[in-house]
Amino acid sequence: MLLSSLRTTFCCGCRSAGKRFQHSSRSPQLRQWLVKRSQSTITVEAGASSSSATVPNAATNRIVGRWLLGCSGLVVGAVVLGGVTRLTESGLSMVDWHLVREMKPPQSEAEWEAEFSKYQQFPEFKIMNHDMTLPEFKFIFYMEWGHRMWGRLVGLAYILPTMYFWRKGYFTRSMKGKVLGLCGFVFFQGLLGWYMVKSGLEEKPESYDIPRVSQYRLSAHLGSALLLYCASLWTGLTLLLPVHKVAETKRLMQLRRFAKGTGGLVFLTALSGAFVAGLDAGLVYNSFPKMGDRWIPDDLLAFSPALKNFFENPTTVQFDHRILAISSLTAITGLYLFSRKMVLPRRAKIAISLLAAMAYGQVALGITTLLLYVPTPLAATHQSGSVALLSMAIWVLAELRKMPK
Repeated sequence: MLLSSLRTTFCCGCRSAGKRFQHSSRSPQLRQWLVKRSQSTITVEAGASSSSATVPNAATNRIVGRWLLGCSGLVVGAVVLGGVTRLTESGLSMVDWHLVREMKPPQSEAEWEAEFSKYQQFPEFKIMNHDMTLPEFKFIFYMEWGHRMWGRLVGLAYILPTMYFWRKGYFTRSMKGKVLGLCGFVFFQGLLGWYMVKSGLEEKPESYDIPRVSQYRLSAHLGSALLLYCASLWTGLTLLLPVHKVAETKRLMQLRRFAKGTGGLVFLTALSGAFVAGLDAGLVYNSFPKMGDRWIPDDLLAFSPALKNFFENPTTVQFDHRILAISSLTAITGLYLFSRKMVLPRRAKIAISLLAAMAYGQVALGITTLLLYVPTPLAATHQSGSVALLSMAIWVLAELRKMPK
Protein backbone atom coordinates (compact mmCIF):
# COMPACT_ATOMS: atom_id res chain seq x y z
CA MET A 1 0.00 0.00 0.00
CA LEU A 2 2.78 2.40 0.94
CA LEU A 3 4.82 1.38 -2.11
CA SER A 4 1.93 2.05 -4.55
CA SER A 5 1.24 5.49 -3.09
CA LEU A 6 4.97 6.45 -3.43
CA ARG A 7 4.93 5.34 -7.08
CA THR A 8 1.84 7.45 -7.76
CA THR A 9 3.38 10.54 -6.11
CA PHE A 10 6.65 10.20 -8.10
CA CYS A 11 4.88 9.89 -11.47
CA CYS A 12 2.67 12.88 -10.79
CA GLY A 13 5.70 14.96 -9.83
CA CYS A 14 7.56 14.07 -13.06
CA ARG A 15 4.52 14.97 -15.20
CA SER A 16 4.08 18.33 -13.47
CA ALA A 17 7.80 19.13 -13.82
CA GLY A 18 7.65 18.32 -17.54
CA LYS A 19 4.65 20.60 -18.04
CA ARG A 20 6.44 23.45 -16.20
CA PHE A 21 9.54 23.02 -18.43
CA GLN A 22 7.43 23.05 -21.60
CA HIS A 23 5.61 26.17 -20.43
CA SER A 24 8.83 28.00 -19.51
CA SER A 25 10.47 27.10 -22.83
CA ARG A 26 7.56 28.82 -24.60
CA SER A 27 8.49 32.18 -23.01
CA PRO A 28 10.18 34.54 -25.53
CA GLN A 29 12.97 35.57 -23.14
CA LEU A 30 14.14 31.99 -22.58
CA ARG A 31 13.86 31.12 -26.26
CA GLN A 32 15.97 34.18 -27.18
CA TRP A 33 18.61 33.26 -24.61
CA LEU A 34 18.85 29.69 -25.94
CA VAL A 35 19.26 30.92 -29.53
CA LYS A 36 22.05 33.35 -28.55
CA ARG A 37 23.78 30.63 -26.55
CA SER A 38 23.76 28.20 -29.45
CA GLN A 39 25.03 30.89 -31.86
CA SER A 40 27.92 31.86 -29.57
CA THR A 41 28.91 28.21 -29.18
CA ILE A 42 28.95 27.72 -32.94
CA THR A 43 31.00 30.92 -33.40
CA VAL A 44 33.61 29.85 -30.82
CA GLU A 45 33.95 26.41 -32.38
CA ALA A 46 34.24 27.89 -35.88
CA GLY A 47 36.85 30.40 -34.69
CA ALA A 48 38.90 27.69 -33.04
CA SER A 49 38.83 25.52 -36.14
CA SER A 50 39.68 28.44 -38.46
CA SER A 51 42.57 29.63 -36.24
CA SER A 52 44.08 26.15 -36.26
CA ALA A 53 43.64 25.99 -40.04
CA THR A 54 45.28 29.35 -40.89
CA VAL A 55 48.90 28.24 -40.49
CA PRO A 56 51.34 29.85 -41.16
CA ASN A 57 50.33 33.12 -39.52
CA ALA A 58 51.98 36.04 -37.75
CA ALA A 59 52.67 33.98 -34.62
CA THR A 60 54.31 31.11 -36.52
CA ASN A 61 56.34 33.60 -38.58
CA ARG A 62 57.75 35.04 -35.36
CA ILE A 63 58.69 31.56 -34.17
CA VAL A 64 60.43 30.73 -37.45
CA GLY A 65 62.16 34.13 -37.49
CA ARG A 66 63.56 33.67 -33.98
CA TRP A 67 64.72 30.16 -34.87
CA LEU A 68 66.61 31.50 -37.91
CA LEU A 69 68.20 34.25 -35.81
CA GLY A 70 69.31 31.60 -33.33
CA CYS A 71 70.78 29.53 -36.17
CA SER A 72 72.64 32.55 -37.52
CA GLY A 73 74.09 33.10 -34.03
CA LEU A 74 75.38 29.53 -34.03
CA VAL A 75 76.99 30.12 -37.42
CA VAL A 76 78.77 33.16 -35.97
CA GLY A 77 80.09 30.93 -33.20
CA ALA A 78 81.40 28.48 -35.80
CA VAL A 79 83.13 31.28 -37.72
CA VAL A 80 84.78 32.69 -34.59
CA LEU A 81 85.83 29.25 -33.35
CA GLY A 82 87.19 28.42 -36.80
CA GLY A 83 89.23 31.62 -36.77
CA VAL A 84 90.72 30.80 -33.37
CA THR A 85 91.47 27.27 -34.59
CA ARG A 86 93.32 28.75 -37.56
CA LEU A 87 95.21 31.29 -35.43
CA THR A 88 96.36 28.62 -32.95
CA GLU A 89 97.41 26.37 -35.89
CA SER A 90 95.14 23.59 -34.66
CA GLY A 91 93.22 22.84 -37.84
CA LEU A 92 95.42 19.94 -39.02
CA SER A 93 95.51 18.03 -35.74
CA MET A 94 92.68 15.66 -36.72
CA VAL A 95 93.90 13.80 -39.79
CA ASP A 96 90.72 11.90 -40.69
CA TRP A 97 87.00 12.63 -40.85
CA HIS A 98 84.11 10.52 -39.57
CA LEU A 99 80.63 11.89 -39.12
CA VAL A 100 79.78 9.92 -35.94
CA ARG A 101 82.89 8.11 -34.75
CA GLU A 102 84.96 11.25 -34.13
CA MET A 103 82.30 12.73 -31.86
CA LYS A 104 83.94 10.88 -29.00
CA PRO A 105 87.52 12.09 -28.41
CA PRO A 106 90.27 9.73 -27.19
CA GLN A 107 89.70 8.61 -23.60
CA SER A 108 92.61 6.47 -22.48
CA GLU A 109 96.32 7.17 -22.72
CA ALA A 110 96.67 4.45 -25.34
CA GLU A 111 94.02 6.08 -27.53
CA TRP A 112 95.78 9.44 -27.25
CA GLU A 113 99.08 7.86 -28.21
CA ALA A 114 97.47 6.23 -31.24
CA GLU A 115 95.95 9.56 -32.33
CA PHE A 116 99.26 11.33 -31.81
CA SER A 117 101.11 8.72 -33.87
CA LYS A 118 98.68 9.32 -36.77
CA TYR A 119 99.37 13.06 -36.58
CA GLN A 120 103.14 12.42 -36.64
CA GLN A 121 102.87 10.89 -40.11
CA PHE A 122 101.82 14.18 -41.74
CA PRO A 123 103.82 17.23 -42.91
CA GLU A 124 102.82 19.65 -40.14
CA PHE A 125 104.46 17.48 -37.47
CA LYS A 126 107.50 16.61 -39.60
CA ILE A 127 108.29 20.20 -40.62
CA MET A 128 106.88 22.40 -37.86
CA ASN A 129 106.03 20.42 -34.73
CA HIS A 130 108.60 17.63 -34.62
CA ASP A 131 109.35 18.43 -30.96
CA MET A 132 105.68 18.61 -29.89
CA THR A 133 104.71 16.78 -26.70
CA LEU A 134 101.49 14.85 -26.09
CA PRO A 135 99.94 17.55 -23.82
CA GLU A 136 100.58 20.15 -26.56
CA PHE A 137 98.97 17.86 -29.11
CA LYS A 138 95.93 17.45 -26.86
CA PHE A 139 95.41 21.23 -26.88
CA ILE A 140 95.39 21.59 -30.68
CA PHE A 141 93.31 18.40 -31.01
CA TYR A 142 90.62 19.71 -28.68
CA MET A 143 90.55 23.02 -30.56
CA GLU A 144 89.82 21.29 -33.88
CA TRP A 145 87.49 18.77 -32.23
CA GLY A 146 85.49 21.61 -30.65
CA HIS A 147 85.17 23.33 -34.03
CA ARG A 148 83.91 20.15 -35.68
CA MET A 149 81.44 19.42 -32.90
CA TRP A 150 80.13 22.96 -33.11
CA GLY A 151 79.60 22.40 -36.83
CA ARG A 152 77.51 19.32 -36.06
CA LEU A 153 75.49 21.36 -33.55
CA VAL A 154 74.81 23.92 -36.29
CA GLY A 155 73.61 21.13 -38.58
CA LEU A 156 71.21 19.76 -35.97
CA ALA A 157 69.93 23.27 -35.18
CA TYR A 158 68.92 23.68 -38.82
CA ILE A 159 67.68 20.19 -39.71
CA LEU A 160 65.65 19.09 -36.66
CA PRO A 161 63.49 22.25 -36.31
CA THR A 162 63.01 22.25 -40.09
CA MET A 163 61.44 18.79 -39.87
CA TYR A 164 59.22 19.84 -36.95
CA PHE A 165 58.05 23.13 -38.49
CA TRP A 166 57.44 21.46 -41.84
CA ARG A 167 55.21 18.86 -40.21
CA LYS A 168 53.31 21.52 -38.25
CA GLY A 169 52.73 23.57 -41.43
CA TYR A 170 54.67 26.65 -40.31
CA PHE A 171 56.31 27.23 -43.70
CA THR A 172 54.84 28.96 -46.72
CA ARG A 173 55.62 27.56 -50.13
CA SER A 174 58.48 30.00 -50.70
CA MET A 175 59.82 29.46 -47.18
CA LYS A 176 60.03 25.72 -47.79
CA GLY A 177 62.45 26.31 -50.64
CA LYS A 178 64.51 28.70 -48.51
CA VAL A 179 64.91 26.35 -45.53
CA LEU A 180 65.72 23.42 -47.80
CA GLY A 181 68.43 25.55 -49.36
CA LEU A 182 69.79 26.49 -45.93
CA CYS A 183 69.91 22.86 -44.78
CA GLY A 184 71.61 21.80 -48.00
CA PHE A 185 74.14 24.60 -47.54
CA VAL A 186 74.96 23.36 -44.04
CA PHE A 187 75.73 19.90 -45.42
CA PHE A 188 77.84 21.40 -48.21
CA GLN A 189 79.72 23.50 -45.65
CA GLY A 190 80.74 20.40 -43.70
CA LEU A 191 82.09 18.68 -46.82
CA LEU A 192 83.93 21.84 -47.83
CA GLY A 193 85.57 22.02 -44.39
CA TRP A 194 87.06 18.55 -44.77
CA TYR A 195 88.09 19.31 -48.37
CA MET A 196 89.96 22.33 -46.99
CA VAL A 197 91.71 20.31 -44.25
CA LYS A 198 92.84 17.69 -46.78
CA SER A 199 94.83 20.35 -48.64
CA GLY A 200 97.01 20.84 -45.57
CA LEU A 201 97.64 17.11 -45.07
CA GLU A 202 99.03 16.46 -48.54
CA GLU A 203 102.72 15.73 -48.99
CA LYS A 204 104.48 18.35 -51.15
CA PRO A 205 108.06 17.16 -51.74
CA GLU A 206 108.87 20.13 -54.00
CA SER A 207 107.89 22.67 -51.32
CA TYR A 208 109.62 23.57 -48.05
CA ASP A 209 106.95 26.05 -46.95
CA ILE A 210 105.12 25.76 -43.65
CA PRO A 211 102.27 23.25 -44.13
CA ARG A 212 98.98 25.10 -44.33
CA VAL A 213 95.60 24.65 -45.91
CA SER A 214 94.97 26.10 -49.36
CA GLN A 215 93.99 29.76 -49.15
CA TYR A 216 91.52 29.14 -51.97
CA ARG A 217 89.73 26.41 -50.02
CA LEU A 218 89.93 28.45 -46.81
CA SER A 219 88.27 31.42 -48.47
CA ALA A 220 85.62 29.13 -49.99
CA HIS A 221 84.96 27.64 -46.55
CA LEU A 222 84.68 31.05 -44.89
CA GLY A 223 82.72 32.50 -47.79
CA SER A 224 80.12 29.73 -47.69
CA ALA A 225 79.78 30.17 -43.91
CA LEU A 226 79.22 33.90 -44.38
CA LEU A 227 76.64 33.25 -47.12
CA LEU A 228 74.81 30.82 -44.82
CA TYR A 229 74.90 33.41 -42.05
CA CYS A 230 73.68 36.25 -44.29
CA ALA A 231 70.82 34.19 -45.72
CA SER A 232 69.67 33.04 -42.26
CA LEU A 233 69.92 36.51 -40.74
CA TRP A 234 68.15 38.19 -43.67
CA THR A 235 65.29 35.68 -43.68
CA GLY A 236 64.89 35.90 -39.90
CA LEU A 237 64.86 39.71 -39.89
CA THR A 238 62.33 39.93 -42.72
CA LEU A 239 60.00 37.67 -40.73
CA LEU A 240 60.39 39.63 -37.49
CA LEU A 241 60.70 43.26 -38.61
CA PRO A 242 57.62 44.83 -40.21
CA VAL A 243 58.19 46.72 -43.45
CA HIS A 244 58.17 50.50 -43.05
CA LYS A 245 55.36 52.26 -44.90
CA VAL A 246 57.32 55.04 -46.57
CA ALA A 247 56.85 56.70 -49.95
CA GLU A 248 58.99 55.28 -52.77
CA THR A 249 60.90 58.44 -53.63
CA LYS A 250 63.90 58.69 -55.94
CA ARG A 251 66.25 59.44 -53.03
CA LEU A 252 65.02 56.39 -51.12
CA MET A 253 65.71 54.16 -54.13
CA GLN A 254 69.19 55.69 -54.41
CA LEU A 255 69.81 55.07 -50.71
CA ARG A 256 68.67 51.47 -51.09
CA ARG A 257 71.04 50.88 -54.03
CA PHE A 258 73.84 52.59 -52.11
CA ALA A 259 73.21 50.30 -49.12
CA LYS A 260 73.26 47.18 -51.31
CA GLY A 261 76.59 48.16 -52.87
CA THR A 262 78.03 48.94 -49.45
CA GLY A 263 76.89 45.58 -48.08
CA GLY A 264 78.54 43.79 -51.01
CA LEU A 265 81.77 45.68 -50.37
CA VAL A 266 81.72 44.72 -46.68
CA PHE A 267 81.21 41.06 -47.64
CA LEU A 268 84.11 41.20 -50.11
CA THR A 269 86.38 42.76 -47.49
CA ALA A 270 85.55 39.99 -45.01
CA LEU A 271 86.22 37.37 -47.67
CA SER A 272 89.60 38.90 -48.50
CA GLY A 273 90.49 38.38 -44.85
CA ALA A 274 90.45 34.63 -45.53
CA PHE A 275 93.31 35.06 -48.01
CA VAL A 276 95.17 37.17 -45.44
CA ALA A 277 94.76 34.39 -42.86
CA GLY A 278 95.57 31.60 -45.30
CA LEU A 279 98.88 33.19 -46.38
CA ASP A 280 99.77 34.72 -42.98
CA ALA A 281 99.81 38.00 -44.89
CA GLY A 282 99.27 39.99 -41.71
CA LEU A 283 102.91 39.39 -40.79
CA VAL A 284 104.67 40.79 -43.88
CA TYR A 285 104.24 44.57 -43.40
CA ASN A 286 103.38 45.57 -39.83
CA SER A 287 103.14 49.31 -40.36
CA PHE A 288 100.37 51.75 -41.24
CA PRO A 289 99.47 53.72 -43.30
CA LYS A 290 102.58 52.92 -45.37
CA MET A 291 103.79 49.40 -46.06
CA GLY A 292 107.34 49.65 -44.76
CA ASP A 293 108.58 53.01 -46.00
CA ARG A 294 106.51 52.99 -49.18
CA TRP A 295 102.89 53.59 -50.11
CA ILE A 296 103.16 50.89 -52.80
CA PRO A 297 105.71 48.16 -51.95
CA ASP A 298 108.26 46.94 -54.49
CA ASP A 299 107.14 43.30 -54.38
CA LEU A 300 103.47 44.05 -55.05
CA LEU A 301 103.60 42.28 -58.44
CA ALA A 302 106.55 39.96 -57.86
CA PHE A 303 104.80 36.82 -59.13
CA SER A 304 104.17 35.92 -62.73
CA PRO A 305 101.59 35.99 -64.23
CA ALA A 306 100.38 39.21 -62.60
CA LEU A 307 96.95 37.80 -61.71
CA LYS A 308 98.62 35.24 -59.43
CA ASN A 309 99.73 38.02 -57.07
CA PHE A 310 96.16 38.80 -56.01
CA PHE A 311 95.69 35.31 -54.56
CA GLU A 312 99.16 33.97 -53.71
CA ASN A 313 101.44 36.93 -52.99
CA PRO A 314 101.17 37.85 -49.26
CA THR A 315 102.16 41.46 -49.97
CA THR A 316 99.47 41.93 -52.62
CA VAL A 317 96.86 40.15 -50.50
CA GLN A 318 97.53 42.47 -47.55
CA PHE A 319 97.53 45.51 -49.85
CA ASP A 320 94.17 44.47 -51.32
CA HIS A 321 92.69 43.95 -47.86
CA ARG A 322 93.79 47.45 -46.85
CA ILE A 323 92.27 49.00 -49.97
CA LEU A 324 88.99 47.10 -49.51
CA ALA A 325 88.79 48.07 -45.83
CA ILE A 326 89.36 51.76 -46.57
CA SER A 327 86.84 51.59 -49.43
CA SER A 328 84.25 50.00 -47.14
CA LEU A 329 84.80 52.69 -44.51
CA THR A 330 84.47 55.43 -47.13
CA ALA A 331 81.27 53.90 -48.54
CA ILE A 332 79.70 53.50 -45.10
CA THR A 333 80.59 57.09 -44.21
CA GLY A 334 78.97 58.27 -47.45
CA LEU A 335 75.88 56.17 -46.74
CA TYR A 336 75.58 57.71 -43.28
CA LEU A 337 75.94 61.28 -44.58
CA PHE A 338 73.48 60.65 -47.42
CA SER A 339 70.91 59.23 -45.00
CA ARG A 340 71.14 62.26 -42.69
CA LYS A 341 69.54 64.41 -45.38
CA MET A 342 66.46 62.18 -45.56
CA VAL A 343 63.42 61.53 -43.41
CA LEU A 344 63.71 57.86 -42.45
CA PRO A 345 62.02 55.63 -39.86
CA ARG A 346 63.69 55.62 -36.46
CA ARG A 347 64.86 52.00 -36.69
CA ALA A 348 66.51 52.62 -40.06
CA LYS A 349 68.40 55.63 -38.70
CA ILE A 350 69.62 53.63 -35.70
CA ALA A 351 70.80 50.80 -37.97
CA ILE A 352 72.78 53.15 -40.25
CA SER A 353 74.33 54.94 -37.28
CA LEU A 354 75.43 51.67 -35.68
CA LEU A 355 76.84 50.50 -39.02
CA ALA A 356 78.99 53.63 -39.24
CA ALA A 357 80.19 53.32 -35.63
CA MET A 358 81.03 49.64 -36.11
CA ALA A 359 82.97 50.39 -39.32
CA TYR A 360 85.27 52.88 -37.58
CA GLY A 361 85.78 50.49 -34.66
CA GLN A 362 86.59 47.62 -37.00
CA VAL A 363 89.17 49.63 -38.95
CA ALA A 364 90.83 50.78 -35.72
CA LEU A 365 90.90 47.18 -34.49
CA GLY A 366 92.45 45.97 -37.76
CA ILE A 367 95.21 48.59 -37.64
CA THR A 368 95.98 47.73 -34.01
CA THR A 369 96.14 44.03 -34.83
CA LEU A 370 98.57 44.74 -37.68
CA LEU A 371 100.86 47.00 -35.65
CA LEU A 372 101.07 44.48 -32.78
CA TYR A 373 102.07 41.60 -35.11
CA VAL A 374 98.70 39.82 -35.07
CA PRO A 375 98.24 38.59 -31.47
CA THR A 376 95.66 35.81 -31.33
CA PRO A 377 93.08 37.56 -29.07
CA LEU A 378 93.10 40.75 -31.18
CA ALA A 379 93.05 38.84 -34.46
CA ALA A 380 90.08 36.74 -33.31
CA THR A 381 88.27 39.90 -32.18
CA HIS A 382 88.97 41.52 -35.55
CA GLN A 383 87.50 38.54 -37.36
CA SER A 384 84.43 38.64 -35.10
CA GLY A 385 84.15 42.36 -35.84
CA SER A 386 83.93 41.66 -39.56
CA VAL A 387 80.88 39.45 -38.93
CA ALA A 388 79.35 42.12 -36.69
CA LEU A 389 79.88 44.74 -39.40
CA LEU A 390 78.27 42.45 -41.97
CA SER A 391 75.34 41.95 -39.59
CA MET A 392 74.80 45.70 -39.34
CA ALA A 393 74.84 45.99 -43.13
CA ILE A 394 72.17 43.28 -43.45
CA TRP A 395 70.07 44.99 -40.77
CA VAL A 396 70.22 48.25 -42.74
CA LEU A 397 69.08 46.42 -45.89
CA ALA A 398 66.22 44.79 -43.97
CA GLU A 399 65.06 48.19 -42.71
CA LEU A 400 65.18 49.72 -46.20
CA ARG A 401 63.48 46.87 -48.07
CA LYS A 402 60.46 47.51 -50.27
CA MET A 403 56.87 46.91 -49.33
CA PRO A 404 55.72 43.57 -50.80
CA LYS A 405 53.20 43.94 -53.60
